[in-house]
Amino acid sequence: MRDVQNERDSRKIPIDLVGVRNLSYPIIVLDRQQNEQRTVAEISMAVSLPHHYRGTHMSRFIEVLEEFQGKVTLSQMEHITEHLRKVLHADRAEITFQFPYFMRRYAPVTNLPSYSRYDVTFWSQKSDTFDLVTTVSVPVQTLCPCSKEISEAGAHNQRGRIDISARMKNFVWIEELVEIAERCGSAPLHTLLKREDEKYVTEEAYNNAKFVEDVLRDTALALEAEPRISWYKVRVVSSESIHNHDAFAELERHVAHGGSI
Repeated sequence: MRDVQNERDSRKIPIDLVGVRNLSYPIIVLDRQQNEQRTVAEISMAVSLPHHYRGTHMSRFIEVLEEFQGKVTLSQMEHITEHLRKVLHADRAEITFQFPYFMRRYAPVTNLPSYSRYDVTFWSQKSDTFDLVTTVSVPVQTLCPCSKEISEAGAHNQRGRIDISARMKNFVWIEELVEIAERCGSAPLHTLLKREDEKYVTEEAYNNAKFVEDVLRDTALALEAEPRISWYKVRVVSSESIHNHDAFAELERHVAHGGSI
């Protein structure tokens, strides 16, 4: 059977990345409490293509996923990415897994359990060296210090989001990044709250008023203190409740005590 993809191309234009994206696929990731968690990821997989090849072998991307049987751990990401690069005879391979991750949380007063969702991304690239960035997106509550100061009663509060991206020197649990973010907002969010819980979290936020700048700096300090992290990027977004816009702050830093992944 004729292999059209392997035909020579005369246009002499190499392609930086070619592959598949928007692929939904079941995966298994590490869970600190339950050992493993099954979820569904949206996946992008790509490789570089030399100028003399007409096309890549799209079916091989899925074959690589199947070989690893859906097990996508941080420690295994380099093996998956390198295997993809070798299978497709590429100089460079890049993979992104985006997936919802669920943690068992407990209401602060009643201690009632429920699941909270956090969005996670594993991005990896392998050429001569390996690069891996883990991102967690964590919803939090923020309360405006200015509104609290100038109001006779109450203050405007809203849902915010803290996105933490990190390069790791040593393994860090997804749960640990979530917990850092939740500590740095005015108060964490919960899926299930009874009235006494609602009173608690409302007052917790009121007593811990923070601008997005405050949340960003507190998150940065927590990450700076973590010796297993060599680089981080933080973005805080507040969906303002009394303004017709969002407020945001972000920064990116290499950590002095860190090293390459």
